[in-house]
Amino acid sequence: MAVTRKPVDRRAQIVDAAAKSFAMFGYKATTMEQVSKIAAVGKGTIYTFFATKEELFGEIIAQLAKELRALADRTIDRDRNFFDNLSSVLHELLLFREKHELIVKLSQEVRDIGTPMAKEGIAELEQAIVACIQGEVEHAIGKGELRGADPRLTAFVMLRLYVALSTDWGRQHEPLTRDQIADYFGDLMRDGMARR
Repeated sequence: MAVTRKPVDRRAQIVDAAAKSFAMFGYKATTMEQVSKIAAVGKGTIYTFFATKEELFGEIIAQLAKELRALADRTIDRDRNFFDNLSSVLHELLLFREKHELIVKLSQEVRDIGTPMAKEGIAELEQAIVACIQGEVEHAIGKGELRGADPRLTAFVMLRLYVALSTDWGRQHEPLTRDQIADYFGDLMRDGMARR
């Protein structure tokens, strides 16, 4: 019996290779030549799917944004209250951001050389996180758990507050534990946002 081989998805192969290259070398130092070597395809094959390095990078960032959304969806437990869910989702999303090789490399590149496309990529990922939170804020307002407020602005403030507690505070003080962050964050949000 002949074994039927699944056709190679060249586009996926190129995207995977580009993600590896961007994670190793950053946006600025990645070339289409490197991507073609990692993907084991000719440069012409890359250009069949992506006209520019920017377009290829945009595809990778879009996939990462989808991964963030899927992670948020897996973390949310509709049996818990909004504030507990929010704290869990933010923790998981920021942990993903801290550990993902490509995001770490892009963050370093932004910090060290300020590459505009790396900045755009990081900004798009932050907007994806804000969009996840915004959806949950809208859901909580609809359920009557939160008072009416601008959901996008509220999501932005919530993200910034959580980052301040989980990252910024620890740079000058004893870092807070996950439970301490969740408790403090929840208390602040409940006092300011809960429907009374």
